[in-house]
Amino acid sequence: MSSIAISLLDLEADNFVCLEPEDYQTREGKWCAGCGDFGALNAVKRLLSSEQLQPEKMAFVSGIGCSSRFPHYVNAYGFHGIHGRALPIATGLKLARPELDVFVVMGDGDCTSIGAGHWLHATRYNPNLTVLLLDNNIYGLTKNQTSPTTPQGHTSNTTPRGSFLPALNPLQATLGVSNASFVAQTADWVPAHLYATLQAAYEHPGFSFVRILQRCPKFTPDVFTEQVKNPDLTELLIHEDGVNAPGLDKLFKARREHDPKNLDEARALAQRTDMLRLGIFFRDDSFPVYDEIRAVSPVSAEEKTTRLEKEFDRYAV
Repeated sequence: MSSIAISLLDLEADNFVCLEPEDYQTREGKWCAGCGDFGALNAVKRLLSSEQLQPEKMAFVSGIGCSSRFPHYVNAYGFHGIHGRALPIATGLKLARPELDVFVVMGDGDCTSIGAGHWLHATRYNPNLTVLLLDNNIYGLTKNQTSPTTPQGHTSNTTPRGSFLPALNPLQATLGVSNASFVAQTADWVPAHLYATLQAAYEHPGFSFVRILQRCPKFTPDVFTEQVKNPDLTELLIHEDGVNAPGLDKLFKARREHDPKNLDEARALAQRTDMLRLGIFFRDDSFPVYDEIRAVSPVSAEEKTTRLEKEFDRYAV
């Protein structure tokens, strides 16, 4: 038994049960072999276990897409929403049930295309949500359609001659929104960094936006091939307030000391294309949190009924 479990047993009642990572998965994930969604799920399960989050005290909200199957596989409350609408659902949930830890899982098309308006305004509102953008640069569930993050020139069923437009950069877009409080990037092929980034995101009080780079084994298997083969093409952003995953020093030689509170430098680094950068680009824990400034006192079922009846009486004829 882990030291975490032993210490918790000392504090809790005799019937306390320590939840291991596998206790947080309800069924086998139905993704293609080699899909980065598996890595994201494993990192999330590890986080939930390390924090000993209770299933009845958290919720996972998603939109539509391969990544949005997440709520079906996690032992927690789940809401599989409609395309692009995960963030308003999650924000409403957090307002109604502020005691819950709420996680949001979206794909690149789900978040940055049909859900783009919700994405930008949720960033501005800064609700206390842990938001995961699983970005494989393609619409996978609907079988190979160009998404906003698809690289220019990449061929798909909707752009057989190659994508015409430059890819949208979710980091730049999020960092450009006023009140953005946590913006990070990690990758499915660096599991230690992925886990450490999710842990930092969960601990942040506010809207934690984490872009997880990954490959679709069916439609974009080569999109990050060079970076996977050659770690020298990746630079880690390190800082005492950033992500410092153990065991990566020898693998990734390129390391940059970056203060996550430096918004101007964060924007400049997000814009550069000379290297792939992983880490926390920006973080400020002092920003007001939407569900705290909009908090309302609990209302009993009887009071809700009275208010509804009073409102209905206004329209009686």
